Amino acid sequence: MLESQLGTLYFVPTPIGNLEDITLRSLRILREVAFIYAEDTRTSGVLLKKYEITTPMRAFHSFNEHQALAGIVSLLKSGTDIALISDAGTPGISDPGFLLARECNEAKIPYTCLPGATALIPALVMSGLPVDKFYFEGFLPHKKGRMTRLKIITASPQTVVLYESPFRLIKCIRELGEHAGPERKAAIIREISKIHEHCHAGTLGELLIELESGKIPTKGEIVIVLDAFQAPKEKESPR
Repeated sequence: MLESQLGTLYFVPTPIGNLEDITLRSLRILREVAFIYAEDTRTSGVLLKKYEITTPMRAFHSFNEHQALAGIVSLLKSGTDIALISDAGTPGISDPGFLLARECNEAKIPYTCLPGATALIPALVMSGLPVDKFYFEGFLPHKKGRMTRLKIITASPQTVVLYESPFRLIKCIRELGEHAGPERKAAIIREISKIHEHCHAGTLGELLIELESGKIPTKGEIVIVLDAFQAPKEKESPR
């Protein structure tokens, strides 16, 4: 543990599917801290039970994070070490965590984020699209601002990574095709690290046909990777 009169906050990544995808350091930290703040204590309880971790859990999710901040900061100031975990992946990445990191930063409370599981990088690598430069969009807005974001990401000169709900997957692929064109390459990566993990790659037009025909299941955790926009080359003027 970091030695300080203050406690330390640990952002601890948890498996996004296979429960073996957790580091030894993460398991040690979860055992050593005084409290684990979890997005869903029932979901996290499955992981803790598997590794026989008995550290007390408390809830920290999008519905109570503003109210819970003061209590967590107070515990840290009193010298209590705390871990924050989400249902799956790294806290703060499309999950609660940013506000707590900001509070600790402003209050000069020690905090760190352990390396570990996230859906972003495996999906990017599996997509078969360029990975040297990429842009992470996360979840698109459901309504307000959605069209604006679609225009921006489909014009990106870098590979784009999106998270999407299985219930909105067909709509998302259709809208991407409308803005980027049906020939733009993309990949839909489903259920990373789970039994039914699969990468479906092709053009947006091909993926939409497979989705609408049921060849690509609209189930599970979804990551969409979109190829970068490439400006058409200017034709040389005839001499």
